[in-house]
Amino acid sequence: MTLKAGSILTGTIVNITNFGAFVEVDGKTGLVHISEVADSFVKDIHDHLKEKDKVKVKVLSVDDNGKISLSIKQAIDHKKSVKPIEIDWEKKNTQNAVNFEDKLSRFLKDSEEKFQDLKRHQDSRTRGYKKNTSH
Repeated sequence: MTLKAGSILTGTIVNITNFGAFVEVDGKTGLVHISEVADSFVKDIHDHLKEKDKVKVKVLSVDDNGKISLSIKQAIDHKKSVKPIEIDWEKKNTQNAVNFEDKLSRFLKDSEEKFQDLKRHQDSRTRGYKKNTSH
């Protein structure tokens, strides 16, 4: 089978370096760069891979010189590995509803009191002041 970009194959890790892992696929060796090992940051590649491990890889590119660029993280089927969160929309949380109602009524009461205080303050300031109607 000829290696072509986009193919997903199984290979064997033959060597690990600080910058990546060399994986043998179909009798040829390609490089999985350290940035293509996992979705999260990889500080030490040895924490994720060991020599002779079988890994699923995606062929990213094959250049004219025969260099093969591979990815482990892109070979993972994310649709299978990520489960959607199930939400029960029928279930009502009555405790939050009561708390919300209490908070709302308390807010309205406080707001009305503050409004009345502001109105009294403005009325007391304008009592001694008469509008000048003549210009």
